[in-house]
This record gives sequence, structure tokens and C-alpha cells, in this order.
Amino acid sequence: MGKVTTGSTTMSLDGYIAGPGESGFDLLFQWYGNGDVEIPSASPDVPAFRISAESAELVEAEWANTGALVVGRYLYDMTGAWGGRHPMNVTTVVLTHQRPGDRPVDDEDFVFVTGGIEAAVAKAKELAGEKDVVVNGGQMARQCLEAGLLDEVGIELVPVVLGGGKTLFGELGATPVEFEGPVVVVEGTGVTHLRYRVKK
Repeated sequence: MGKVTTGSTTMSLDGYIAGPGESGFDLLFQWYGNGDVEIPSASPDVPAFRISAESAELVEAEWANTGALVVGRYLYDMTGAWGGRHPMNVTTVVLTHQRPGDRPVDDEDFVFVTGGIEAAVAKAKELAGEKDVVVNGGQMARQCLEAGLLDEVGIELVPVVLGGGKTLFGELGATPVEFEGPVVVVEGTGVTHLRYRVKK
């Protein structure tokens, strides 16, 4: 069985995954285009990434071992459903209160779950088989951590200070939470990749 992880969450030096008013993404994601190795995107709306060789070695291995994603309805709507397919080219489980009107049935691109974070992760695990489940978005990461479902946290630390905005775990209910590691440290160009295990 694979692990449940936040995947690669890009974060500023002062701990924000988005700046005030959903700003700062151009600065946070500069590392997606500052290298020579192309990582293809399955989304028609998201171009291929061009990252450093060091980053690419890690990203390619993690993407290859990802079997399904879990996202919230907010991220799904904000990205326009990635044009119909997530860049990682796996089925995306969307946790929502109500299914979008333009998607009456589930398919290989998107599955919609209304029964809470436990049900969403369970469905993603079923889809992923032996591979990992990646949870995207701060609210989903917080809910997974609070429910004891999260095994690993992935941080892409970039050299920028945003001064405010959204943190990865937001208003986490049960603190403090301890982690082991970093169990992985990779220095890319304009980014340091860190992986931590959740202590259980």
C-alpha cells in the first residue's frame, strides 16, 4: 500500500503557499520554468514544466509513483479543472458538498466525493492501488492531518518572502504535530525539496 502525502507543496521562506488575496504564485512557481529538463503536463491548460536536473529526478520518481490525487472543490474551481485533466495524468478525487452540474458522472479524469475527507482518501486509495495518494491544497492537507490520514509532507521551499497569505495547514485544530526528518533533501535551482514523515 502506498502512502498518503501532501506531495510537492511550494512554500515561501515565511511559510506561505499563497500570498495575500491569492497572490504570489508567479514567485512561488518560478522553479517550474528555470531548468533544462522538460516534465510533460497532461493538462491542456498547464504547459510542460522545465526544471533543473536535480528537481526533475525527484519529481519524475514521485509522479511515477502517484496513483490518485485528492483536492477540494475550491482548487478544482480555481484551476478550471485543469482544462479537463490534472497535469500529473492521474485520476483526481474532488471533495465537494455538491457535484458540478457539468459533470453528472465520474470518469477517469475526475471522481467526486461528498462524504468527507475519510471517504475521499479511501476512494483515492482504491484508485491508486499500490501507489501513493497525493493530497493537494492547504485545506485538504489540514483535514487529512487532523484525521490521522497523512503519512508524509512534501515542501518545495523557495527563496521568496510573501509577508502574509495562506499557510499549508491553516487553522490546524490539534497542535503541536511532530514530524520525522527531513527524510529527503534535494537542492534544485531556486528551490529546496524537503520531505517529512508524520510521527504516529
